Amino acid sequence: NAFGHLALVRTEVRAEAAAQGLQKADPVLLELFHNIFMNVAEQMGAVLQNTSTSVNMRERLDFSCAVFDAEGQLIANAPHVPVHLGAMGESVQTVIRSRGSRLRPGDVVALNNPFNGGTHLPDVTLVTPVFDGEGRNILFFVANRGHHADIGGLTPGSTPPNSTRLEEEGVVIDDFLVVAGGTFHEAALRGLLTGARYPARSPDTNVADMKAQVAANTCGVRDLQRVVARYGSDVVTAYMAHVLENGEACIRTAICQLQDGSFDYVMDDGSALRVALTLDRVARSATIDFTGTGPQHAGNFNAPPAVVRAVVLYAFRCLAGRDIPLNDGCLRPITIVLPAGTFLSPKTGAAVVAGNTEVSQAVCNALLGALGVCASSQATMNNLLFGDQRRQYYETICGGAGAGPRFDGASAVHTHMTNTRITDPEVLELRYPVRLVTFAIRHGSGGNGRHHGGAGVIRRIRFNEPMTVVIVSSRRSVPPHGLAGGNSGALGRQWVEHADGSIEPLGGIDQRTVSAGDQLVVETPGGGGYGPARAKA
Repeated sequence: NAFGHLALVRTEVRAEAAAQGLQKADPVLLELFHNIFMNVAEQMGAVLQNTSTSVNMRERLDFSCAVFDAEGQLIANAPHVPVHLGAMGESVQTVIRSRGSRLRPGDVVALNNPFNGGTHLPDVTLVTPVFDGEGRNILFFVANRGHHADIGGLTPGSTPPNSTRLEEEGVVIDDFLVVAGGTFHEAALRGLLTGARYPARSPDTNVADMKAQVAANTCGVRDLQRVVARYGSDVVTAYMAHVLENGEACIRTAICQLQDGSFDYVMDDGSALRVALTLDRVARSATIDFTGTGPQHAGNFNAPPAVVRAVVLYAFRCLAGRDIPLNDGCLRPITIVLPAGTFLSPKTGAAVVAGNTEVSQAVCNALLGALGVCASSQATMNNLLFGDQRRQYYETICGGAGAGPRFDGASAVHTHMTNTRITDPEVLELRYPVRLVTFAIRHGSGGNGRHHGGAGVIRRIRFNEPMTVVIVSSRRSVPPHGLAGGNSGALGRQWVEHADGSIEPLGGIDQRTVSAGDQLVVETPGGGGYGPARAKA
């Protein structure tokens, strides 16, 4: 036209337009629904952040939100914590199996049992069904998983370094109806939190954060119902299936670019973690076999199978090459072999608190090594906890990322299975009796190579009151590996500088009581380098 615009006028209706891609995905609608489902999860996250009260959720964003279909398959998520998201579907499926047709509109179920789809006890999942307009049939589920700074256990923060049984790590919540028909069962919840052998230390905070989790799910229910009102339940359900199919197709395409591989990874205590990748190019599928991995850990370095599943889902989603939601379709081409009795498939009741954090990072870096795509990151979350009976604090500390064939590793970042923030100094010092003395890049800690690994950090905290301090970490005796001839990153280390000037080294898994004036120093590992370093001219 006169403005240089191209005007299109439809002259006849396409025969398939009325179906809106029910049988075959319309590419435009597929992209639209990708973003709709992700936006629902993102809005849930915004509500959870804004209504929670704990530093852990409000400041560190240690939570995850996601949308599931009626069978409990992960459809889409917000960009939150990968180890939460890949495992949460099993919690939803646990609720489906245990309650099924007994669920009613307004119900919310809470659980944290690592042997029913959970990761570790501080991560509490709330699951809410989304019903049709008549309140008869469940169309979808929404869920969120939030890390509570304390859920009981032997030490403040619920990450005891020496736990050997699940009950020592806190209160086990297994299929608890926290909201029934819209009524929040606060008295029953408080009874559960305070009635365990090792009860929660701050039930007021737990209850407040669970109310925020309920609010987040309520937001997800409302937004999905709006989507159904606009497009119809048949269309929305169809595109949930198309999202899964698209995720599957993307991973099958990525598999065709890979080679068979294996990797032997050594944990700090000498335990073997072995993974082998075998491809079937005709079927465009892969088998991930962990045969040869060491036996169940006597302590808490055990990962429930849901955690391993989350790692595999995350790693292959990273290879997709397209901006798609992390979803269960990505796992359809993949078979995971997990021999029973290993620290990747422990017996029910085993201690697992470090499995979610430390073992997940180990599995991820071993798998990426077998794929040949990335050197090891710092391969730990550097779990730091301190507190007393009144206040409990938890954080994970950033470090170096591993280098790859075409990139250097980033410095001072959270990597892979964690995606949380670190608490701002102003908030940390306002809420707890501490001072942040130093938080700086640990220059030179990344592995050398054609591409350099990222550097770790130095974090120094001074205590103004006596506290119990716990650290649960890795890569303190075995450094983060390089790849393709690259050098390893530096080991992590930590110590206490007492007010009298004496220095007390700490192990990677350790516990101390500190006094006013004492300082804790943590130096986190660097990432591994990739490829042999170029000779200097």
